[in-house]
Amino acid sequence: MNPEMMLSQLAPLREPAAISWWPLAPGWWIVLALSVTLLTGVFLRLRKRRRKTAYRRTALAALEELRSRQAGTDELNWLLKAAALRAYPQEQVAGLHGAAWQQFLASSCPKVASEAFAELDALYQREPSPVSGHLFEAAENWIRQHEVTHA
Repeated sequence: MNPEMMLSQLAPLREPAAISWWPLAPGWWIVLALSVTLLTGVFLRLRKRRRKTAYRRTALAALEELRSRQAGTDELNWLLKAAALRAYPQEQVAGLHGAAWQQFLASSCPKVASEAFAELDALYQREPSPVSGHLFEAAENWIRQHEVTHA
């Protein structure tokens, strides 16, 4: 028999089926579970942080509204007090006024100068004076950067 004739009688070679990704190997299941757990943890932490700082965004929006209409020191003081009550325990903040209130604002945000809130003394006048740009800046810096030390 002729070898060429024998080769022509052979069936064509069949390729094996491609290796599938599914079902996954146990190692991939572990990687997938760890990834989902990690992403869920990151998402929950970011959501918690966003909720904890929501009062800052609200206060900054209100501050912009006060700035746009040239509000008085009484309204700015009310805004600062409302933000402080959201950030700190009520018994620590609620009773503060005058120099003690200004000292609290300065001590809770070291990045704001201690005399920055001195204009709030005009709050106790018969007619509240309009707020200066310097006090608006100090208030904005305090809202953005005050340090909350309790859990």
